[in-house]
Amino acid sequence: MEKDLALKIFEGFSIQRWNDLIRPFDLVEMDKAGEKMVLAYIIGKYEEHKGNKIDWKWMIYASLFDLLRKISLCDIKAPVQQMLKREFSEEYMRLNEWVLNQYKGMITDNKLFSEFTIYTGQKAGSFKLPEKLQRTLMVYNAAHKYSTIREMEMIAVVNEPARLAAIKTSLENEIQQYLELEGLQKLMTHQKAFDFLLKIEQLRFQTRWNQTPRVPASSVLGHCFYVAIMTLLLGRESNPDMCDQRVVNNFFCALFHDLPESVTRDIISPVKQATDDLPNIVKKIEDEIVNKELVPLMEDFYVDEIIYYTNDEFSNRIQKDGKVETVSWEDLNTKYNSAEFNPIDGKLVRICDHFSALMEADISMKHGITSVHLETGRTATLNHYKKGEIISGINVNEFFNKIIF
Repeated sequence: MEKDLALKIFEGFSIQRWNDLIRPFDLVEMDKAGEKMVLAYIIGKYEEHKGNKIDWKWMIYASLFDLLRKISLCDIKAPVQQMLKREFSEEYMRLNEWVLNQYKGMITDNKLFSEFTIYTGQKAGSFKLPEKLQRTLMVYNAAHKYSTIREMEMIAVVNEPARLAAIKTSLENEIQQYLELEGLQKLMTHQKAFDFLLKIEQLRFQTRWNQTPRVPASSVLGHCFYVAIMTLLLGRESNPDMCDQRVVNNFFCALFHDLPESVTRDIISPVKQATDDLPNIVKKIEDEIVNKELVPLMEDFYVDEIIYYTNDEFSNRIQKDGKVETVSWEDLNTKYNSAEFNPIDGKLVRICDHFSALMEADISMKHGITSVHLETGRTATLNHYKKGEIISGINVNEFFNKIIF
């Protein structure tokens, strides 16, 4: 992965949302992207349960491409972009070309850039979206709109109603076209799915590295989405022959890898490692709390999958004969690289988790906001992987140093 692309995506932590209104907490683009994909997962699972086909891989790449677009167009509000598309189509096309040109030198994977170009054309209306993707797009758009509604509801408590009246009316009108989706109905009528979402949203309020000042600050949910995107991109480079199910599993394993922290809060690494036995004890306590507080909020048709994603989240694993087995990366690539084994590259997710932590510390230090916690964390992460050590097809030490220095 190119250094410029990793740094550019990290800018998603700095893009402020709703910044012309009173905000009770930081609302940033990376968090919005993370919540949108959590919502897409919930709504999409209801659709799959009803027998509708959802193309998760297409949706995952859509979330990446939309984040890239948002980072380039952060100063243009969504209603303005919609007006451009509706009333000034030629200028809107030129704007899209400009966005693509911003990434031409950063995305060296020609196939990925081609997919980005096609998606941008589909979004602009110049390319037709295949009929088989219509339901997937509906779920994705519903998640996008409802995640915006949730943000509005959160800031409504500190803004006079008059400030939000027009926005509220517009969003309520826009969400109407998606109300046939059962998952969205459950969310908007505050049923069990909404209670599950409320727990996950707590990850937006939990600050990473909360023992030290840091710029930009990042939430646990935003961190999870960044890890998911890095897992997608690094996996694409190091394991180009991954089956689609493996790509999807890796993304959602990364997105949900810190889910237990929604009920336990973020226990910082030095505390977890204070004694030899503490990591295992903490994990045991987390599992118990998750089973008590989170599992009852999940639907039967996706609870096992989320548990599969979050249990032993950093191991390479498969499901075989109804049991979870830990396997080598080599076996993932050969014997188990098919949907029937439900493979996950947990070690790749761990690399990307460490990479995100490294970026969080290093970028703050380069902004001049540093502390002994950040310096220690940065050094420990760089030294965690030996020189020349290959994990999941990646020379991790070399990769980390290439990005940082």
